[in-house]
Amino acid sequence: MMEPIRGGYMAVPLGGKLHRIYVEETGSGIPLLCLHTAGSDTRQWRGLLNDARVTQHFRCVTFDLPWHGKSSPPDGWWKEEYKLTTASYVEAILGVSDALGLDRPVVMGCSIGGRVVLELAASHGARLGGVIGLQSSSHVDPYYDTEWAHRPDVHGGEVCAGIVSGLMAPQSPENERWETLWHYMQGGPGVFRGDLHFYKAEGDLRARLEAIDTARCPVWLLTGEYDYSCSPEATRETARHIPGSDVTIMSRLGHFPMSENYEHFATFLRPVLDQIRGRAADRAAP
Repeated sequence: MMEPIRGGYMAVPLGGKLHRIYVEETGSGIPLLCLHTAGSDTRQWRGLLNDARVTQHFRCVTFDLPWHGKSSPPDGWWKEEYKLTTASYVEAILGVSDALGLDRPVVMGCSIGGRVVLELAASHGARLGGVIGLQSSSHVDPYYDTEWAHRPDVHGGEVCAGIVSGLMAPQSPENERWETLWHYMQGGPGVFRGDLHFYKAEGDLRARLEAIDTARCPVWLLTGEYDYSCSPEATRETARHIPGSDVTIMSRLGHFPMSENYEHFATFLRPVLDQIRGRAADRAAP
């Protein structure tokens, strides 16, 4: 039996170059744009895209960032080193949203995606229906050597999977944890390291939090209790600088809640989505 997910490619101009971006979507209703983690791709959202309890109310959309998954690098990629920046990240997200004609989407991202949604709320909040940050914090002090992620004498994919393997909760099902790691093992050379340029170096958003107006762009932050990269303490510290933000620390989950244990993660996500539906209904009321 075929899953309800629809996938395809579209051309999106980014950074002065035309990119062939792979997109998956399902459902109808309020646009919910989902962002994958560093070094991975849209497959992390397989549980959400197949959850009829969500897709009956939300148009769920996810895409592979350039260089990730089925989105190839742009022409001439071999002449440059890939590094994700705040500006290029935001441009990609808004470029895909505009190309799909999404009207005030809710943007949900995890890890680097959970970081960039804070920038989206600060700089483009009026265009959004809200943001959901999974494993979200405005800053993380580096605790690993990214040079190991791209060396000729080691298997880059296995190293990337090794770096993130300890970030998942021990209670998460073994098959889902290993599928999450498999996505990392398949990443392109240097892509995970390039994403971490945003996460650990260029994308420090502590100074941007005061620009977030939660009356205009609601902010929900959901963090797994087992994550030592974006820890519960880091999420709470970020929330303290965003008045009106909503924080939930999720039990028995780690850094990849949507892919390491979707059914348990959904018990925390659905109340947030219910709030979003309620807000949408209030706006539509005469």
